[in-house]
Amino acid sequence: MPKFLAMTKIGANITVLRATKKFTQEQLSTELDISRSRLGSYEEGRAEPPYDLLIKIANYFQVSIDALVRGDLARTSPEALMKIGKNRILFPMVIDANNNDIIEVVPVKAMAGYLNGYADPEYIEDLPVMNLPFKIVGKHRAFTIKGDSMPPLKDGTIVIGKYVESLNELKDGQTYIVLTKDDGVVYKRIYNEKKKSADTFLFYSDNKAYSPYAVHAKNILEVWSFVCSLNIGEYKAEDLNMESVIRFLQTQRVEMGK
Repeated sequence: MPKFLAMTKIGANITVLRATKKFTQEQLSTELDISRSRLGSYEEGRAEPPYDLLIKIANYFQVSIDALVRGDLARTSPEALMKIGKNRILFPMVIDANNNDIIEVVPVKAMAGYLNGYADPEYIEDLPVMNLPFKIVGKHRAFTIKGDSMPPLKDGTIVIGKYVESLNELKDGQTYIVLTKDDGVVYKRIYNEKKKSADTFLFYSDNKAYSPYAVHAKNILEVWSFVCSLNIGEYKAEDLNMESVIRFLQTQRVEMGK
């Protein structure tokens, strides 16, 4: 990303965040312990905040630095700021004309970029979307599962999950779609080994050919509890593209957008 573009986004994002608190530049500069003119230079894109101030701003507004630097917060409502445990992050999501949540679909081609784009409103906005033929409550997202580690789900199955706000809500033995720093998106059965460490979770595959492994809580970025799956495993790998996914979903009375 060109430096001037990052600066422009940072300044615009600071302005958006300031507006969420209905602060004047004078009020926010006092909170950040900087001069009003210095804050103005950041918002207008004439200067770039140093890293220590970026951390301070991110912590103050409880958003991720990545979202502050690379995201477009003008596209995200204040209600989209959600938390996982004690760590609040920017949670971008797409809504319809009636302000109802709709389900973004992360297809195979987008999975590799999800680790970098999960907090970026522009990335989320570019994902295809879908509506299920039944009412859902809470924020949901759909992910395309790769591999054979969780039978009977086949390679290419679309798994729909409900957003989990806190790691404390995880229940032993249930399945979740999890975004981790090291492995990206995985779909596993999770256990919390509280006797050994309250901050460590064991990820199990239902396919016994795969060994369980431990993941520290600090490496977990997002968690989605399993709601339902749409099996498109009958498609061959070379035929598994967005068009075939859309055709399948339409046969299941699932409405698609984008």
